[in-house]
Amino acid sequence: MDSWASHMPKGMLLKSDGFASNISDPGHQLTLEKFCAERGIEYAQGVPVRLDTFTEYGLAFRDRMVPELEDKMVVSIDRSSEGFLLQLEDGEQFSAQKVVLAVGITHFEYVPEIFSSLGHGYLSHSARNNDVEQFRGRNVVVIGGGSSALDWAGLLHEAGARVRLVARQQSLKFHGKPDGKPRSLWQRITQPQSGLGPGWKSRFYADAPWLFHCLPEGLRLEIVRRALGPSGGWFIKDKVIDQIPLFLGYTVQSATVQNGEVRLQIRASDGTEQEIFAEHVIAATGYKVDLERLTFLSPAIRAGLTSVGGGPVLSTNFESSVPGLYFVGVAAATSFGPVMRFAFGAQFAAHTVAQALSTSPSRKTSTVAVASVAATK
Repeated sequence: MDSWASHMPKGMLLKSDGFASNISDPGHQLTLEKFCAERGIEYAQGVPVRLDTFTEYGLAFRDRMVPELEDKMVVSIDRSSEGFLLQLEDGEQFSAQKVVLAVGITHFEYVPEIFSSLGHGYLSHSARNNDVEQFRGRNVVVIGGGSSALDWAGLLHEAGARVRLVARQQSLKFHGKPDGKPRSLWQRITQPQSGLGPGWKSRFYADAPWLFHCLPEGLRLEIVRRALGPSGGWFIKDKVIDQIPLFLGYTVQSATVQNGEVRLQIRASDGTEQEIFAEHVIAATGYKVDLERLTFLSPAIRAGLTSVGGGPVLSTNFESSVPGLYFVGVAAATSFGPVMRFAFGAQFAAHTVAQALSTSPSRKTSTVAVASVAATK
């Protein structure tokens, strides 16, 4: 849960519905709804899930469903005669025949090259902060037009920061607010609900990742690039629109530090240019999967990984071109679709990988290591 607990802004609400935020377990023994009922937390269709609720749920799930889990940092993985040799941060080493990598998103933070001259004190990726209070009273510019950017902008304004948002999009998109009314038959037919939202495309991505895997490579990459694009939750709209200055349709032309401030030269789509200044810039510019950033994998392993679109080429059971090495989560999106970017995709991934491992010819002697490797801070 490190990505959620340490790399998302406090006070954030999840865009995904409660039913789409369950952590997978075979008997559905601890769904988010059951957890909320146990703790007396409000849970209903249309009620956004709070970040702290989700992180508490994840920790409770860990303690109840996998109490034997060891929480240790993996610092290196290399090949060995038995398959793989793993080393932990405390110096412990052990071998495994199979390794499942669930590395999340924090290895893949993307910051455009134009910001490279700004030091850490002046620039941070949105995943590098989680406390909005540290920016109270400060002049902050948020770059981006997606969910992270809108969450940060709205929460910073609410916390008392002076915020402006710069985005390439000409307009911002937000999810529609549930009206609480029963959906008509026509709505259910034309816009079926799914774990990724309404619509047949979302339904396909959510419910048929195995079929997505069969699509031509070029089509898969294009869908992953375009599908479920930048948009904010309905609940953040009122904290952003008419609350903070928005520079929409603007791109950053240069970013420099002058007299202790960041100077941004921005250009509108019509060619108009202007300067804005900030004490700090938050780059809510997303993530790009790049296997070379997984430096805990030995050079030999990385060299043996076949990739496409930055992500590993995976078999139908999530196994990479390095035998015994599996990828799940966002790194699997180019093979199994946009659903791999969401908690909802964990059920398909977990069931598929578990079945593959349980039917392995060497199942009696095989050791499986699940490496959820946090990024270096």
